[in-house]
Amino acid sequence: MSKTWWRGAAIYQVYLRSFADGNGDGVGDLAGLRSRLPYLKDLGADAIWLNPWYPSPMADGGYDVADYRGIEPVFGTLAEAETLIAEAHELDLKIIIDVVPNHSSTASDWFQQALADPAARDRFWFRDEPGDWQSIFGGPAWTQVPDGQWYLHLFAPEQPDFNWDNPEVHREFEDVLRFWFDRGVDGVRIDSAALLHKSDTAWEDLDPVHDVYRHWRTIADSYEDRVLIGELWLPDQERFARYLRPDELHTAFNFDFLSCPWDPEELRRVIDLTLTTHATVGAPPTWVLSNHDVTRPVTRYGRADTSFAHGGALHGTPSDPELGYRRARAAALLAMALPGGLYVYQGEELGLPEVEDLPDELRQDPMYARSGGTNPGRDGCRVPLPWSGDEPPFGFGGPSPWLPQPESWRKLTAEAQLADLDSMLNLYRTGLRLRRECFGDGTLAWLPYGDRVLAFTRDSGVTCVANLGPDPVPLPDGAVLLASGRLEDRLLPPDTTAWLRTP
Repeated sequence: MSKTWWRGAAIYQVYLRSFADGNGDGVGDLAGLRSRLPYLKDLGADAIWLNPWYPSPMADGGYDVADYRGIEPVFGTLAEAETLIAEAHELDLKIIIDVVPNHSSTASDWFQQALADPAARDRFWFRDEPGDWQSIFGGPAWTQVPDGQWYLHLFAPEQPDFNWDNPEVHREFEDVLRFWFDRGVDGVRIDSAALLHKSDTAWEDLDPVHDVYRHWRTIADSYEDRVLIGELWLPDQERFARYLRPDELHTAFNFDFLSCPWDPEELRRVIDLTLTTHATVGAPPTWVLSNHDVTRPVTRYGRADTSFAHGGALHGTPSDPELGYRRARAAALLAMALPGGLYVYQGEELGLPEVEDLPDELRQDPMYARSGGTNPGRDGCRVPLPWSGDEPPFGFGGPSPWLPQPESWRKLTAEAQLADLDSMLNLYRTGLRLRRECFGDGTLAWLPYGDRVLAFTRDSGVTCVANLGPDPVPLPDGAVLLASGRLEDRLLPPDTTAWLRTP
């Protein structure tokens, strides 16, 4: 794989708790992931991105990190993580891990020291009086400690925010990067990357954060083929692009595309804006349809409103499963054909729907508790994967997964789909194989094809045509390489995408 492997890579996101359980306790772990590495290789992934695997009380699914240099015992050991990295590399799979620099855990040594000794509090945001900021998870962003002071947490109270004005914090995370790069990790995805620095009036996208990433880039560049990936939810594309300058992050998540409705005009606008924004700084775009925080595409695309926003995730809104499934297949091929990198969230390749009827007493996302139950949270896209068999736990491991799987998933197991040539899994397997040959990094040229159709040709000469209109449209000349639905008489049905090698 080239030294700029990340520019066109297909990166598979593993939410470790829900991927595969290797020891039978109902929680996914490193042993389960190691056993499924051949599956990911055969799927066509180039890299694996793991959500936090560090020791954690799990107040927010591991994003409340107690120790940045260890592995959560439920998942395995540091030695096993090193074995995973080595085994992945033997299969030519890169490993990317989450780094969470905005906040820690109240269980961390640093925060426990701060509670015991007010002189040790400068590593966090402690104040004598609380401000009026609200937590992203709902409720106040300030919590009082026994001696009367208050600390800031932009997320859950168990996640105290670091004070990035303190040089100790800088040194700590620079050392954390080196710790994992020394163990062979190929890249880091930076959680909440724009939130690190705060002022008395603002807590997002402040200028000093860029100096942090300039230092991190120097560290990454001192190793071979390492990549820095930012999680950046920023509405201003010019501000977004600043994080991707040549001396900062290599790439960042494209949330505009993820949030975009299934609408040709909006998709064309977002694709054009993305390509223009990234071209100004020489960075590759990324294309993302889902992740561990987002309503699954099969459910979202079946609704009347197919957009996504955290503040109004439309939980429980009626969804047409057949329409959503058809559109999710078409969206997958559209995303795979675009220039740049691609992210696939586990279960996306199986066409799993959002699980919206989880029992309230089993929900673990703090967004549910902090909202008083008005927001059911993100557990519905985190239900453990179905691998095989006709009844739960569908080969996941153990008698009872940490979240229950629907009985209807018997038709969606990886085992069942491998035997069905028309399945979502086989569409992804074929699509990712062809993508490696035909797409990835590069440019595109739009083709005139009507208001309801997105059509473009890539550098390889392969054309992608996505029909988002109500009527079938004729395909251009050329051999069809792959289509998300059945074609008749060279007509592309509604909500269908096809790839052609044009003469």
